[in-house]
Amino acid sequence: MTEFKKILIANRGEIAVRVIATAKKMGYATVAVYSDADANALHVQQADEAVHIGPSAVAESYLNIDHIIQAAQVTGADAIHPGYGFLSENSAFAAACEANGICFIGPPSPAIELMGSKRQSKLAVEKAGVPTVPGYDGADQSLDTLAHEAERIQTPLMIKASAGGGGRGMRLVTDLSHIKSDLQSARSEAEHAFGSGELILEKAILSPRHIEVQVFADQFGHCVYLWERDCSVQRRHQKVVEEAPSPFLTAPMRKTMGEAAVKVAQLCNYVGAGTVEFLVDEAGAFYFLEMNTRLQVEHPVTEMITGLDLVEWQLRVASGEPLPLAQNQIQLNGHAIEVRLYAEDAYRNYLPQTGPVHVWQTEPECGIRIDSGVQSGSEISPFYDPMLAKIIAHAADRRTAIRKLDRALGNTVLLGTQTNRGFLRQLINHPAFNAGAATTAFIAAHQSEWQAPTAEAEQRNALIAAALLHSQQQTQNHHNKLGTASRLTLAATDTTYLCRASGADTITITCQEQVLQLQLEWQGCQARVSVLTPDQPTHSRHYHFLQQEENLYLDDGNQTFHYRNISHAASEKASRKGSGHVVAPMDGNLVSISVTVGSSVKQGDIVATVEAMKMEHQLRASVAGSVAEVRAQVGDQLKARQLILLINEENKANDSE
Repeated sequence: MTEFKKILIANRGEIAVRVIATAKKMGYATVAVYSDADANALHVQQADEAVHIGPSAVAESYLNIDHIIQAAQVTGADAIHPGYGFLSENSAFAAACEANGICFIGPPSPAIELMGSKRQSKLAVEKAGVPTVPGYDGADQSLDTLAHEAERIQTPLMIKASAGGGGRGMRLVTDLSHIKSDLQSARSEAEHAFGSGELILEKAILSPRHIEVQVFADQFGHCVYLWERDCSVQRRHQKVVEEAPSPFLTAPMRKTMGEAAVKVAQLCNYVGAGTVEFLVDEAGAFYFLEMNTRLQVEHPVTEMITGLDLVEWQLRVASGEPLPLAQNQIQLNGHAIEVRLYAEDAYRNYLPQTGPVHVWQTEPECGIRIDSGVQSGSEISPFYDPMLAKIIAHAADRRTAIRKLDRALGNTVLLGTQTNRGFLRQLINHPAFNAGAATTAFIAAHQSEWQAPTAEAEQRNALIAAALLHSQQQTQNHHNKLGTASRLTLAATDTTYLCRASGADTITITCQEQVLQLQLEWQGCQARVSVLTPDQPTHSRHYHFLQQEENLYLDDGNQTFHYRNISHAASEKASRKGSGHVVAPMDGNLVSISVTVGSSVKQGDIVATVEAMKMEHQLRASVAGSVAEVRAQVGDQLKARQLILLINEENKANDSE
């Protein structure tokens, strides 16, 4: 029996909040760690103690083993829970905990080391008789050898970082003519993300299911599986929607895959929570993909269908207790679906977003669980993953779970920064998803169907925003609501609106010869908007909004819109940058610049790479010409829209001669 009383959570965000909740419930004292960027974070506020561990960059804080061990020693924490990501699958960290007499709440370091390498783990499970995807997992990692093996395997081919996951260091190759540059790009991303450029090659199984099995083992050799999760809905090889059980598996398949997952755990003498991931083809054949030696992001769906607290199981097993249940005692009840709320623009190639969380509001409902690390007043940083929250629905059947999840998404409000909420609602309401037919190709196959708000919806919301701005300004200025008309020009539309109060709560808006009457009632950040149309029934809807000086954020249940009153501002068109400007698309770190002053570039050439929120974003020249200026250096921490370099367009250069 390993006795511990105080747990340090070596993580941040929603998983740190999640672990703290169960630890407190079980009577443990808790310690949070935080970087500069997280000084006011929710997990810091909820822990009993908190220790600053370094600057915002992960390498100097959440990945700094010495700083975290020191934080445990300073606070007297005798156990560390690593959460997921960061050091959770770092065997050196597990060994450092053991060397310092601290209980690591996870598997032993040899198991982490073996399963942390896609190459070594694949070799091990092959010997145990678990099927794997054909490919190359050899020790020779030279580009020539990898390119030669790629030619042998042929396309479609998947390049993968051996040391990590989450889509980083991963490339789908359908044309071998640029294989060496594809390998170099994958290796560079893997080195930045995981500190290792080791790669494996696999024959790509197109349109498979991504199904994983939750396993749990104790220190006495007992191991069970807690059913499976279907994680097929992905973008950029990163999961977006997860559900349990899988709508694809039959009961015999479920049993066979569960037993194979237990076999994988047993071959490495596993202890604690782990997940064995498989690819499943159309015929139902499954192949080992990898084992994640930690708690998964999507563990709540398993908790919802089993009624178990997996973090509680982790703490009990780490303290030396046997598994609470045997295999035949683990029940499967109903259906659960989880979506990941990201700070990103899903309609602009999933571009990460940074900025404030002015308002965070959810509506508690039966069967709905929301795991979040943000609150009103939080700041979304460029240093970490863009996932903000997980929204999970549980019901007796899948159809009801989808319906409840859709309603919960509509009632989840974040004002201040763009999220992927509207995209998530489109995903779970798609006929293919509703039919249980979504594979890993689902999002890409239906790319044209993921549509940003229509011009009609944007115009309607702009009218509402103009009315709200007018009403709020009238109120703030202590004017009577029957005051004089005002003209408002909103930056999001560059359209001028004539607003005037025509009744106690009624605003008449004129825009391009169209007249609309809106009746407004608001309390706090919620407004009830009624459209008054002659000869038609009055139609009212609830909107969430926030007005800050000349800015107004409006939420219509699908998207959040940001409007700015520029009626008295200088013309923005005069200050807009020309097309030869290469700017940072978001806050991030400048990883590379591939040109110098005087370099000739063609339109579409990659000229720089920015890393933000754990992903590399390649920036391309929008015009052909020559590089006139380079304003940033590799290693710079850039702000969104910061100028990196300037390209003189060819025709402009010729005109000046």
